Amino acid sequence: MFRVNENFLQLQSGYLFPEIGRRVQAFAAANPAADIIRMGIGDVTEPLPAKCIEAMHAAIDELGHRETFRGYGPEQGYAFLREAIAEHDYQARGANVAADEIFVSDGSKCDCGNILDILGPGNRIAVCDPVYPVYVDTNVMAGNTNGSIAAARYGGLIYLEMDESNGFDPPLPEQPVDVIYLCFPNNPTGTVASRESLQRWVDYARDHRSLILFDAAYEAYISDPDLPHSIFEIEGAREVAIEFRSFSKTAGFTGVRCAFTVVPRDLHVVTCGGERVSLHSLWYRRHTTKFNGASYPVQRGAAAIYTPEGRRQVRELISGYMQNATTIRQGLLAAGFRCYGGVHAPYVWLKTPDGLSSWDFFDQLLQKCQVVGTPGSGFGAAGEGYFRLSAFNSRQKTAEAVARIAAAYSAVG
Repeated sequence: MFRVNENFLQLQSGYLFPEIGRRVQAFAAANPAADIIRMGIGDVTEPLPAKCIEAMHAAIDELGHRETFRGYGPEQGYAFLREAIAEHDYQARGANVAADEIFVSDGSKCDCGNILDILGPGNRIAVCDPVYPVYVDTNVMAGNTNGSIAAARYGGLIYLEMDESNGFDPPLPEQPVDVIYLCFPNNPTGTVASRESLQRWVDYARDHRSLILFDAAYEAYISDPDLPHSIFEIEGAREVAIEFRSFSKTAGFTGVRCAFTVVPRDLHVVTCGGERVSLHSLWYRRHTTKFNGASYPVQRGAAAIYTPEGRRQVRELISGYMQNATTIRQGLLAAGFRCYGGVHAPYVWLKTPDGLSSWDFFDQLLQKCQVVGTPGSGFGAAGEGYFRLSAFNSRQKTAEAVARIAAAYSAVG
């Protein structure tokens, strides 16, 4: 009889967002007239930038003629996109990243899980808590936990707790770790890391020969020019870090699918036998073996983001979402909520009122206000008692949602 990967059996219940969908669907079925405003899952709502649409249309037209038809492209991504990324996202900010260190993919969520293919067993892995669930769940699937679960935490992982007392800035591990997941601007808390904070992590990784897996999916939402957008703006990071980025929240590509991972050539590991091995070469081998590349029209659309007109349109898109974040944050603060984020990220992280659990507040908010958010406990044990609201909606619906919440919870404790 065939056997399955029993690590999957260790996963706790369902993935967070399908559970949210199930509860909302049940409420909608029981209340068909309800005007539900969804501010839970981080899915964008506004149309793609016009420059991206124009570029994708032109690329599709190319595929309609023998002279300009393209079949398989380079698995690592077309040079026109990788060169634009290297120039505008990194070199323009003083970060030393070359085009051939960039691997284009169909999503950073996939890459965050796929990177485990090139990491061996026995690594001591640290994750923040609260945390984007994919980091934890993919390590469970890969067998990097020991099967035990206590207080909603997996044995075998090292949790770095973030809360109001430390400003949601994760503490350095109290014990040496091999792999560290960091996400800034942070999902779910919406907080951002200073240059000094990231330097502290890079120094730690260099001292302990650790690997930082840095998720920068929301870097385009940073508005302070003094804040770093990339781990590679930090001295020494090329020796210890891999970075993931996505066009999903930058240019509305959640349904189009395009992202990239940066693996520097300076990044090496020493094998048990003492051999020094390039992680760039290992990821290149994995990527070109298991992936045939993002589609040509999609990559043309992504490249259009870096044109002057494309950059302007993306800034307008992000500005609109950040105005929503400001509306949420200011409205909740005025209503008496304690909340964080929403300044350099499209998420507002709030303390649930009256000591309610995260899921109790989810149900209450849905019943009283017909507003959907994300329970903080879905992001880890330290997220209990918190709640995430997303700015990805129209201006009108965002304002309406905040008005409903304020009316229901004004002057909360």
